[in-house]
Amino acid sequence: MDIVTRKQLNILIELAEADKHFAKIEREMIFKIAKERNFSEEIVNNLIKNPEPIDSLGALSSDQKFDYLLSAIELVFADHNVFESEIIFCKSIAIKLGFKKGIIDYFVNNYSKMPIGELKQTALKDYL
Repeated sequence: MDIVTRKQLNILIELAEADKHFAKIEREMIFKIAKERNFSEEIVNNLIKNPEPIDSLGALSSDQKFDYLLSAIELVFADHNVFESEIIFCKSIAIKLGFKKGIIDYFVNNYSKMPIGELKQTALKDYL
């Protein structure tokens, strides 16, 4: 089992529930990621029912850290409702990933305005 993907899906599930409303589009996005990475629906459903504690995330590569954070931001924007609880959750994940918490404000302000490559370059250079 791919533990990196499992942890990422778990984070996204907890983020989706941070605003107390697990939107259908958020659920679809999580299942899409799982399917792309050959994770069964059964495993995802079990994670939804029983989310796991979010442990240390420092052992990931820089690319993996960026991907975790980017997928979290994509989920925040998926339902077109950005809640403070989601931003707070993302900041805590950013810190666990080793980023400065200001990266979340940077992502929120620039997510739809810049190409992903440019976001990544700035994130890794200025916030990690």
